[in-house]
Amino acid sequence: MTELSDERRMIQESAREFTRTQVRPLADKLDPVKGEMPRELIDQMAELGYFGILIPEEYGGLGLGAFEYCLVAEELARGWMSVASMIARGNALIGSLKAMTPEQKKVYLPRMARGEFLGAFSLSEPDAGSDVANISCRAKRVGDEWEITGNKYWCTFADGADFIMVFARTDPSVDPKARHRGISAFMVEKPRGQLPEGVSGTIIPKIGYFGWTTWELAFDKCRVPAANLIGEEGRGFYLATAGLETARAHTAARSIGLAQAGLDDAVAHAKERRQFGNPIAAFQAIRFKIASMATEIEAARALMYSVCEKIDQGVRCDKEASMVKLFASEMSERVTSEALQIHGGGGYTTLNQVERHWRDARLTKIFEGTSEIQMRIISDHILGRD
Repeated sequence: MTELSDERRMIQESAREFTRTQVRPLADKLDPVKGEMPRELIDQMAELGYFGILIPEEYGGLGLGAFEYCLVAEELARGWMSVASMIARGNALIGSLKAMTPEQKKVYLPRMARGEFLGAFSLSEPDAGSDVANISCRAKRVGDEWEITGNKYWCTFADGADFIMVFARTDPSVDPKARHRGISAFMVEKPRGQLPEGVSGTIIPKIGYFGWTTWELAFDKCRVPAANLIGEEGRGFYLATAGLETARAHTAARSIGLAQAGLDDAVAHAKERRQFGNPIAAFQAIRFKIASMATEIEAARALMYSVCEKIDQGVRCDKEASMVKLFASEMSERVTSEALQIHGGGGYTTLNQVERHWRDARLTKIFEGTSEIQMRIISDHILGRD
């Protein structure tokens, strides 16, 4: 496995300590009651530079790479996956960086790096999930503005964000053979704590991923300045997919962090819990479970490091990014399930945090492309497309 440099190890240890002292205690308190992560925690993350990890130094960011981004995400996920996901709300535009105008970069990126301009991502719709090109939400040019109308789904942090990146169809003529064309991206700025004017929403009830809310949004002639078009009109699909390699590595990192948290809790419990006169850690059945869990985590971590190195070197690795997202997310659900099993009946209660790791791990197999989509991408690379 890649040996961490002194700088990377310091970044990792700092994130681990922040998680141990700040993130995990809050998660243990708030997740059982579906509480929202406090703004104070987000401000602390901003002070540590976590929202500008991928933003170039010239715009006030740290100017680091996917490797450091994933190191931090893994450690944060050991405390609460929602917090590990929050850092994407500041680094979110990095995939769109090349498409932004110099003026947009100067205006948005420094504020984002400081944690003052955090975003939500609104791509999915009721009928456009894995089939992203099926977007039906429309944007119509009206003078110096765009008018957005339609429904969006799975928009997390829509209320707490300072802007929502919305993808809408600007070309109503849809060629069945090229449905990905004619989609554009818009930055919809809004007051923090509210939805944009012309937008109503309903909170989606979830079984996990607490700490913030996920929304179904209805856009009704929501007006956006023409200057807030990101990239070229009609090429939003390419913007949405530009950062997928990093996003999938980030999901792998979150998956690994959850699995590591599950393993940590299982080891501690196995040493403390006594049955038949001995700690259950003395029983071979438990020892072999822990050995297998640790091995799977290490394998996923090594693959993630390899993918991050490729991303940072500018080497195309969409196949490998899909592989690590697939392997790590599937592994995370298995490992956290085993961790819950080691806790016995107590693991199925909210008195132990292992059930949170398990619930959140289940989500990693769905977002940023389901496991089935990843297998389609990988097999297409190996066998060619149908």
